[in-house]
Amino acid sequence: MEQSSSLLDDYVLSLTGAGRPRVCFLPTASGDADHYVVRFYRRFSADCKASHVSLFRRDQGVGAVEDDLATHLLAQHLIYVGGGNVVSMLGAWRAHGLDSVLREAWRKGVVLCGASAGSLCWFYEALSAFHGAPMRISGLGLLPYSNCVHYDVEPRRRAEYHRFISAGMRPGFAAEDGVALHFRGTRLERVVSSRRNGRGYRVEAVGDIVVEAPLEAAYLGTDTPAAEPVVSDQVVAEPVVPESSEAIAAA
Repeated sequence: MEQSSSLLDDYVLSLTGAGRPRVCFLPTASGDADHYVVRFYRRFSADCKASHVSLFRRDQGVGAVEDDLATHLLAQHLIYVGGGNVVSMLGAWRAHGLDSVLREAWRKGVVLCGASAGSLCWFYEALSAFHGAPMRISGLGLLPYSNCVHYDVEPRRRAEYHRFISAGMRPGFAAEDGVALHFRGTRLERVVSSRRNGRGYRVEAVGDIVVEAPLEAAYLGTDTPAAEPVVSDQVVAEPVVPESSEAIAAA
């Protein structure tokens, strides 16, 4: 949910194949911040059947789901995860059993997406820098790689991601702000961007050095033809879940 552009949101909605898709927002990483929930409904309620799940608020407001969260989430076309503190979010999900529900949604072919913390969570491991020094965290493991976001605007993350990769973190993918990594199953399908010249990166250790291979992103704006991304031959992933399972990870 970029404030200045709806290009990535429109792209994600197009993947559902539904005329009026059911979209559920998980604002857990922000502590269910009211302004974030309001922004979600302003963006999605006109064209979607929008709802949200709040784990921290007793008075959850219009559209909130309180009972049988599993049934509701598994009935969605799209589950959208907001940004914030990924460590706190994953802890809350595990305490409420949502980690298992999201894995089941993935197996059923529900489109999963999110930005920042909502990107990191889908990977086997990731670099988080929400508070204090960057740290290595374990995600849900749906995508068997590592992940780093805000790659262009926070230089420390880039340096620390290289350090962690060198120290044994799994090879993975990084994204600049405004760039989304589209996975079908566990295979990188496409890299798209809401801004021109946006890039993703494949990052891995080769011997004693860390190799960073740029992944050109297809710009989603209408004034520039969207082309298939140039993907380095270093990107290798074997699908191990149904091909209908899709995840969109954005910085």
